[in-house]
Amino acid sequence: MTPASGGAPAGATRAELLTVSIVIPAFNEELTIGPCVLAALAQTVRAHEIIVVDNRSTDRTAEIVAELQAEHPDAPLLYLQQFDEQGLVPTRNLGLDAATGQVIGRIDADSVLEPNWVEEVQKAFANETVDAATGPVIYYDMPLRRFGLKADDTARRAMLKLAKEYHFVFGSNMALRDTAWQRIRGEVCRDAEDLFHEDIDISVHLHDCGLRAVYVSTMVTGMSARRIDDSPRDYYSYVGRFDRTYTHHGVRNRSLRVPAWVFLAVYPALKGIRWGQNGRAVRRPQSAVSPVGGTAETA
Repeated sequence: MTPASGGAPAGATRAELLTVSIVIPAFNEELTIGPCVLAALAQTVRAHEIIVVDNRSTDRTAEIVAELQAEHPDAPLLYLQQFDEQGLVPTRNLGLDAATGQVIGRIDADSVLEPNWVEEVQKAFANETVDAATGPVIYYDMPLRRFGLKADDTARRAMLKLAKEYHFVFGSNMALRDTAWQRIRGEVCRDAEDLFHEDIDISVHLHDCGLRAVYVSTMVTGMSARRIDDSPRDYYSYVGRFDRTYTHHGVRNRSLRVPAWVFLAVYPALKGIRWGQNGRAVRRPQSAVSPVGGTAETA
């Protein structure tokens, strides 16, 4: 995976820019789906379409999307339902299959894209050798957000060097050329027991098909650190998905386990920060809390 310091990766041409769809799988995301969709709408370059795929939500997720459609009648905002079965993979697949853009972005329902995200994706895919792209994240509900972005970018670059031949895309911030998705569509794992990291699974299949993924440091999205709020048991099970995915695919490169070790090592400290932050939020007046779950203070 070739890091890019900004703009298009090396060798990019100024060919006609490709259309970009954005797919957002969602299950009971009433607290985050509004800011997520609004950020996707507020891009410097308009997305070809924004597809929210609802997976049996029982909260106000569908209602909020409908309200946004009414408020933005000219926006290419689509709402689809995947109610046949519970699970991220079939929900993601339905959205990727339905997308009509030449590039398909895939983010989470708690992602908040930077305003130039679509523009940076277009720049990356102007290079015809690029089949997939990913970038860093800002944990918008943690302190020192911009410092966190630099740390995240540095960590991901280090992981690229360790990964060597394996080029990974991050589920909260990834994009695939439509032809790449069509190529791996029949190969990606169904994971009916929900044991794997679906983004690592995609990455392995991209690699196995000889498709090229790149890392673009200017392709930035915000995301929640809410995973840290999980119980230790649930968090350790989540981290265990790394090893289960690699083992399933017969990937033996131990250096690829480094991210899992890092997540385990930092969990106690981050858990303490979240406890302190949540305690302050309870004592702070409600008006001081931002719509995306952070505070009105500048990090």
